[in-house]
Amino acid sequence: MPGRRPTRELRIGDVAVGGDAPVVVQSMTKTDTRNVPATISQIRQLEERDCQIVRVAVPDAEAAEAISGIKRGIGIPLVADVHFDYRLALVSLKAGADGLRLNPGNIADPHHVAEVVKAAKSRQVPIRIGVNAGSLPRPTTPQAPLPERMVEAAMQHIRLLEDLDFDLIKVSLKAFDVPTTVLAYELMAEKTSYPLHLGITEAGLPKAGLVRSAVGIGILLYHGVGDTIRVSLTAPPQEEVDAAYHILESLDLVRRGPVLVSCPTCGRCEVDLIRLAQAVEARLASMTKPIKVAVMGCVVNGPGEARDADLGLACGQGRGAIFRRGEVVRTVEEADFLEALMQEVERL
Repeated sequence: MPGRRPTRELRIGDVAVGGDAPVVVQSMTKTDTRNVPATISQIRQLEERDCQIVRVAVPDAEAAEAISGIKRGIGIPLVADVHFDYRLALVSLKAGADGLRLNPGNIADPHHVAEVVKAAKSRQVPIRIGVNAGSLPRPTTPQAPLPERMVEAAMQHIRLLEDLDFDLIKVSLKAFDVPTTVLAYELMAEKTSYPLHLGITEAGLPKAGLVRSAVGIGILLYHGVGDTIRVSLTAPPQEEVDAAYHILESLDLVRRGPVLVSCPTCGRCEVDLIRLAQAVEARLASMTKPIKVAVMGCVVNGPGEARDADLGLACGQGRGAIFRRGEVVRTVEEADFLEALMQEVERL
């Protein structure tokens, strides 16, 4: 796996982004921001899932002013998502937002941007230039491919902020189309060292959206591109956070808790492995130790193929072998598969 792309480090609240910091997991609330208790409740649920930064929609002044009350009830940095009206960014900053997301497709007037930058700079609050493929400003090269027009929009806004002596900048270039998104980020990575926030926009319902997001975000992370990520799903935001961590874990970029390895089963399998694996996964969910546990359906996929697992179970007809790092430590009856495996997990 290639090395991480060097980027500048900035801080959103107390969370480091870019530089040598690990990739940061973000999500966005799906409550009405003006409903402070509901928004705090949802953010606390995200905190329990290890979400590190949260973004809230700011559609009007009431939502912007609600940020101060929300901030008092949460423990992670909060980013205000502002579109169309630059004044909402000013109110959000005054209310204590730790970061801003501005869309250059609908907040582009240099005088308005200058006012926002002045307020953000005085508070040392970073601004994310959030480019979306569906809401680009008018390009200077309209015939250029879409990824190039996305990068052009970002670079124009970067130059505007830099001309105002502001460099607390993060950039995102999101599209629904995975190849478009990947190419836009790759082009952007060649032009600037600002941290990049990754995501596939409007990815859809979890089944397809997670796959689409994992492919796009995973390609970029594998090549060392990306400093923060959000998986955008039509689902509760807790599912976005879980999905983000699964992507990071699959690339060995983070170990947050137990990892379950299980074979797909085939005609050799003589137990209900799907149900067993689901039961093991449920029991592991409350644990925090970063161990790898394998549940395998037969000797073919037993200790050999799961040799690197800290602990595993290879099932046979009526009996199974529990192994630790490839070495069998005991055999158990089928009725005891789950409890025996979990006893060994507890011993670890």
